[in-house]
Amino acid sequence: MTTEHLHIDPAEKRWIQVSILVLVIFAVAVGLTGFVMGFQVPLPEQRVDPALITQEGPFAEPGLRELAPGKYEAYILSQIWSFVPNEIRVPQGATVTFYVTSKDVQHGFHIQGTNVNVQVLPGYVGKMTYRFDKPGTYYFFCTEYCGLGHQAMYGRVIVEP
Repeated sequence: MTTEHLHIDPAEKRWIQVSILVLVIFAVAVGLTGFVMGFQVPLPEQRVDPALITQEGPFAEPGLRELAPGKYEAYILSQIWSFVPNEIRVPQGATVTFYVTSKDVQHGFHIQGTNVNVQVLPGYVGKMTYRFDKPGTYYFFCTEYCGLGHQAMYGRVIVEP
């Protein structure tokens, strides 16, 4: 059967064209946000034992570690109802890789005003990197309801000029 024998209603043809256009727009939007704007999808970096997380490895002493001038790693432990540490200080222009895990229940980790947003699960370490170009205070908080003290689960990244 050839296409000249098929009859497509003009209204249906327009809807097919609109559908294809919408798919192209979505593909361009995903490409721009992922490659041009640097959006990241947080993926599990590694598996850990939540029962032993505070006894061995970098989460035994969570905090900020300087790797090189302007390059840092922040190990943050989520637990009912706090982040350890709950304050981090870095210089303006610093690139910080956040490693976040939980030792008890599911939490979330979002730094306000940035694209850092990680679902924190016991047994997994989430990883995201962000460059702090503007000085100021960036608050982070739990984005997953984790119990009665959830509203008090927050901290801050202080970017010093």
